[in-house]
Amino acid sequence: MKKIIVLVTVAGMFTLIACGPSAAEKAAKEKAKQDSIASYVMAAKVQATADSTAKYNDDMKSKMAADSAAHAKKTVKGKAAKK
Repeated sequence: MKKIIVLVTVAGMFTLIACGPSAAEKAAKEKAKQDSIASYVMAAKVQATADSTAKYNDDMKSKMAADSAAHAKKTVKGKAAKK
């Protein structure tokens, strides 16, 4: 009876070990994890670039509007002084 219990126990241990992931599966899982991290970093860089570009565009629009207003003001003063 003891031999059967030992045999069943050993067979059960081998079965549990055999059901675990293989080295290739572990490597594939790690690669997928690294790819996910890399794509997250890339998305963050793209978002930062887009935010920076949008801020620059807003700053340039404001500067252009101020320059246009200043130019218009000078032009109106110049015409008034000529009359």
